[in-house]
Amino acid sequence: MHHTTLAQMAITALIVALLPLSMVWISKDVDKYRKLVWVSVFLTFDLIVFGAFTRLTDSGLGCPDWPGCYGLANPFLAHDEIRAAEALMPTGPVTLFKAWVEMIHRYLAMGIGILIMAMMATAWYRWRREKKAGYQPGYPTALFLFICLQGAFGAWTVTLKLQPIIVTMHLLLGMGLLALLVWFGEKQNHAVQSSGPAGVPAVMPGGLRVLAALSGVVLLVQLFLGGWVSTNYATLACTEFPLCGGGRVIPEMDFGHGFHLWRELGKTSAGHYLPFSALTAIHWVHRNFALVVVFVLGYTCWRARHVAALRKPVRGIAIVLVLQALTGIATIYLSYPLAIAVLHNAGAAALVLCLTMVNYRVVFLTSPR
Repeated sequence: MHHTTLAQMAITALIVALLPLSMVWISKDVDKYRKLVWVSVFLTFDLIVFGAFTRLTDSGLGCPDWPGCYGLANPFLAHDEIRAAEALMPTGPVTLFKAWVEMIHRYLAMGIGILIMAMMATAWYRWRREKKAGYQPGYPTALFLFICLQGAFGAWTVTLKLQPIIVTMHLLLGMGLLALLVWFGEKQNHAVQSSGPAGVPAVMPGGLRVLAALSGVVLLVQLFLGGWVSTNYATLACTEFPLCGGGRVIPEMDFGHGFHLWRELGKTSAGHYLPFSALTAIHWVHRNFALVVVFVLGYTCWRARHVAALRKPVRGIAIVLVLQALTGIATIYLSYPLAIAVLHNAGAAALVLCLTMVNYRVVFLTSPR
């Protein structure tokens, strides 16, 4: 790619980042650094939701190269190439709409990368001058390295033609970035609270710390299973609920091919077409593991319901669990409507956000009974 194109892309990403940076700068919040962290949380949540829209509209290859579009900075400049590809295959994978969806997703990701770079630069500068604990640069530096890894998986998503394990890992890393930013935001809030009058730590029920950590592990497994369903296009492998596959509780399933991780999209590891029974296995496991998620996270919420410091995020988890069940069932019965499918992905991100808050507060804001 020509250096002029890279410069154009860098300028565009900077423009995308300037709006949230300006909002942080003009805000009345005295702690601009903390404000920057939480603005980054908000935009990362939005990026995950828009990433789901990108995936669900089959726009992942809307621009078949990376980081630009046909070697150019945006679909405006690549208009002729996109129209030529669209003329050959009117429904894609390359269309003008899908190209714009994909490039907006990339520019939003680049904008968040610039916000994290600003966070890292501020931390290093303030740490060298003030040595305050809230500005320790290790965490924002780790965030920067993490988003570089996420960008690499974004590139491999395109260059490896939507290989399911790569796309699933891209999704998981996006959720991981959200969790890391929320944890950092909670840390900044804690630093502000610690600088004020000392409070008495909330008393938590015994074993809640273990339960919260277990909930995180269970949610991580379900995120992988949900990503695996989406990236293998197995959402409608079961068109009934609670039954599946011709009115059976346990349908015909091919776990070996369904959960072989390193293979092309729609193919077995041997290069043959993936059997429908493999897609059924993928869908069935995600659907049934959701019961484990509801039980573990629901029990955690019940145990934590009386802890004042946990009340809001726990209430959020309980509400989102109900909505996730409803949107998951609606996706099956309404034949995979786009809006509900995107909302289901947004619910998963909301669970990550709320559960990260619970885990941080259980560790740092409460004391065992």
